[in-house]
Amino acid sequence: MRQHVNPLSSFYQVERDLLSIAELFENPNLPLHLDIGCARGRFLLALAPQRPHRNHLGLEIRRPLVDLADADQKRLEINNLRFLFCNANISLENWLTNLPANLLTLVTIQYPDPWFKKRHHKRRMVQPELIASLAAAMAPDGQLFLQSDVPQVIQLMLEAVTNSGAFYPLDGGTWLETNPFCLATEREAQVLDKKLPVYRRLFSRSSASIIQPL
Repeated sequence: MRQHVNPLSSFYQVERDLLSIAELFENPNLPLHLDIGCARGRFLLALAPQRPHRNHLGLEIRRPLVDLADADQKRLEINNLRFLFCNANISLENWLTNLPANLLTLVTIQYPDPWFKKRHHKRRMVQPELIASLAAAMAPDGQLFLQSDVPQVIQLMLEAVTNSGAFYPLDGGTWLETNPFCLATEREAQVLDKKLPVYRRLFSRSSASIIQPL
């Protein structure tokens, strides 16, 4: 079951000072993977040890999930992984502005809350302003991976990416049949277990025309 918080409530509209990249990681010069809406964090907890050449940062608006993920990161002593609590649409832009150039090489946005009712669409995480901020911060050839099980949600995400004019499809403009990370998020595992469709797309920040290793 999806658990929602209202990102437009006053509590989540407060801009939070996020730790700098130098405060977060032992080696802040490694390329950065940003996973927005990381939920319980199990995807990153599995991925980070397999990808030691990158730092991995998970952002999540639900504080209890961040606390649980953070506890696991500390217990497992995964030094290239951190989790932060924030509303990405409020707190991320300034943080990205202060990020060293070309450090952000991968962004993943997987299964954001769908907010099905039309009057709630403004609560959806992937807004044009967020995509523009990510594009401005990403390194040339940086990759953007989008994934959802809700057709309406993935279409709106794709519209925001396309309208930004900052990304080029690396997937030939078609859905990816498999997850390129070979690791499923918690939501993805539930969807696949029910044999329901998953909609995945991969983009580059530049004009690269082939899928590169993630």
